[in-house]
Amino acid sequence: MGGIAKGCELSGCALIGGETAEMPGMYPPGEYDLAGFAVGVVEKSQILTGQDVTPGDVVLGLASSGVHSNGFSLVRQCIARAADRLPATLDGQPFKQALMAPTRLYVKSVLAALKAHPVKALAHITGGGLTDNIPRVLPEHCAAHLQRDSWPRTELFTWLQTTAGIDDAEMCRTFNNGIGMVLVLDAAHAAACAKTLADLGEQVFHIGVMANKGEGAAVVIR
Repeated sequence: MGGIAKGCELSGCALIGGETAEMPGMYPPGEYDLAGFAVGVVEKSQILTGQDVTPGDVVLGLASSGVHSNGFSLVRQCIARAADRLPATLDGQPFKQALMAPTRLYVKSVLAALKAHPVKALAHITGGGLTDNIPRVLPEHCAAHLQRDSWPRTELFTWLQTTAGIDDAEMCRTFNNGIGMVLVLDAAHAAACAKTLADLGEQVFHIGVMANKGEGAAVVIR
């Protein structure tokens, strides 16, 4: 509950109720289930449909704080596979701390960017990674062409890929790979938007551009 309350504070949300249910026979002693949902309101005129995205638009990526909340089934397998060969540190942090870093919440920074700049689309990089989440906010004729070396490769994701023995494509489908939020906007506004986000404490990277999709994939990472 402390973590949920902190998350609400960081996101400007109100925790307005909840309940616990006693379900004897469903959960063994000492175990419980925790679930939740969020409700948001937006003016119809301000809804981001992504339909204004066009080739030439810039793709900005905001750094993640780590694995966030997706891919932990594979993380647990990596830990089991590494056994007693777990690294002491990753990215300057103790191993467990790097692996369990709380999900970065972008709400206030992104709301400020939306207020100041004509952002065309947003994609939260959760389950499905860059490969599956970005296409959800793009029109049919557009594809995101991303440059893999445009943002830093952390020791955490390098260790996960090496230990799991998976290729780059699967990494981009399973993990956020260091990018937790993506914004798309006209090239003329990209630098100003990046500055706004950086001034609010975000690590911002110009990770790619929009292009004509043709018969290719909706996300191309080179």
